Amino acid sequence: MVLTLSTTLTAVRGGLTFLTRLPVGGDETAWNAFRRTPVSIPLVGYVVGALAALPLVLPIPAPSAAALYLVALVLLTGVTHADGLADLGDAAAVHGGVDAARRREVLKDSQTGVGGALALSLAFVTLGLGALGLAGTLPRVAFSLALAAEVGAKAGIALLVCTRTAAHEGLGSALTEPATPGELLPVAVAVLPTVAVASVAGGGYAAAAAAGALLAPIGAAWLVGRWADGALGGINGDVLGAANELGRVAGVHAGVIVWTLW
Repeated sequence: MVLTLSTTLTAVRGGLTFLTRLPVGGDETAWNAFRRTPVSIPLVGYVVGALAALPLVLPIPAPSAAALYLVALVLLTGVTHADGLADLGDAAAVHGGVDAARRREVLKDSQTGVGGALALSLAFVTLGLGALGLAGTLPRVAFSLALAAEVGAKAGIALLVCTRTAAHEGLGSALTEPATPGELLPVAVAVLPTVAVASVAGGGYAAAAAAGALLAPIGAAWLVGRWADGALGGINGDVLGAANELGRVAGVHAGVIVWTLW
């Protein structure tokens, strides 16, 4: 697909409608543009990341800033991705000689089991601890690392969309069918400004930490995709949601670790 400014902006509008709760007025044209333009996924990450990170620059105690960061994420993105993580946790918890079809049946079950509850709890707690670490750094650095982690989480979704096949017809196939590995090049270009933002915020150390926060979610998404291929026969909407949630956690912690130890 040939990228133009108009097409990209329309795709971002569709992405904001699909990936967030922001009232941007999406329609079928925006949705189609979004699903055919993988680079729009990390671009949405800039919007979500910047808005969610605002509490981290407020002159308030670190625990309060971390709590507001979590609240902002929920208000901005809703529970769709978290629901995907819960479903994937239930599917992963199935024991015995089960095949991909059986795990996909578990994914469709609307009730959350022990595996899903555990996955959600661990993700929420670890993200909260990472946010507390972010809030303990310089405010401008905390902002830049949270931004990089969110953009990285969305880039992880784009990686799966461009390199994996869908397990069945649905949301996963709607995104993967028009995408090709070649579309990862504009995705790679789109995420680079996060490192530049961190460099301005805190110099070379912050830039290195932002690189960690950016790359860790992509690695997490790759691992989720590998697991999904073997366990589910491909990816679907739940896999993409889980990759987003786990990627954010990985990015926040990677950023804090690099910044602290550099």
